[in-house]
Amino acid sequence: MSVPIGGGPGLSNIEGHTEFDIVWPWQAGPLRRGATAVLRVKNEADSMRFVLPPLLRACDHVLLVDNNSTDGTGEAALAVAAEHGLGEKFTLKHYPFDVARAGAEHLAVPERSVHSLAYFYNWCFSHVRTRYSWKWDGDMVLTTEGEVSLADLSWQVGRADVVIRIPRHGLYIESESRAFLDLGLRNIEEWGFPMTPDFVYSKAPEWEIRTTPDTIRQFALPQGLVVELKYLDGDEFAHWTNPESFATSVRNRRKRREWLVFNALRAGEVPEGVTEIVAPAGEHVVDFVTHTWLPRAPRPFVVDDPDHAKLHLRA
Repeated sequence: MSVPIGGGPGLSNIEGHTEFDIVWPWQAGPLRRGATAVLRVKNEADSMRFVLPPLLRACDHVLLVDNNSTDGTGEAALAVAAEHGLGEKFTLKHYPFDVARAGAEHLAVPERSVHSLAYFYNWCFSHVRTRYSWKWDGDMVLTTEGEVSLADLSWQVGRADVVIRIPRHGLYIESESRAFLDLGLRNIEEWGFPMTPDFVYSKAPEWEIRTTPDTIRQFALPQGLVVELKYLDGDEFAHWTNPESFATSVRNRRKRREWLVFNALRAGEVPEGVTEIVAPAGEHVVDFVTHTWLPRAPRPFVVDDPDHAKLHLRA
């Protein structure tokens, strides 16, 4: 695995698109205290109304990079930020190159190509102007607790060399009133990073990876702060070359679980560890889960019983 040197003069791409060469943020000028959430998105318009409002309130800034969306994701994001009076905390940028899908397609692309996941991620984060960053996905929604927790952290981590791990739970949406929450997978990934030369992206076998010093302090937030939206009527694995490979790769435990749950639910089966949630009339199930169901759920989480009885939590 080759590692770009974050302390060097930056990165140029092999295609010669000089307007998309990378200048490291710490070389572009002093970074201000605070935290920026960086979203790399493609065709996530439907999720913007859930993702952006709590994230904009919790962070100092949100940077969204739209990668050739065809569903108006960028326009939807701008509209949501304006609707909530938070447009000054939001920046939209466009990345016009097709980025290789994770897996075999990614492996075949040179690391410094504009089509490389590693290069794309480095370009996105090169526009951060705060001392800390959150690697945020376009389908990750903060719960009420999560918004408060992230807001508290955003001012604390501005000068700290620490990596934050955040658990997330897959929320599989069938309709506006019905969804399935996967509490059977304990997944805690690194989402918060300092903006220094020690934390840049490089190419791994199936996806990009952010370099992290062995001596860095790491903290994990509690469960129940973030859900990851997955639409049962959509193509949730379009960014992978071959999703069937999840069954054989030892590096894809989380994706294998998502693949199995997604296909089981589409076939009308509810796997063990997955809880069905039905929202009250007139409330979207995503709002119900993030504002009411998860904040009120007892800790530690108890997964659904074997007969998969419906769980309803009413105000």
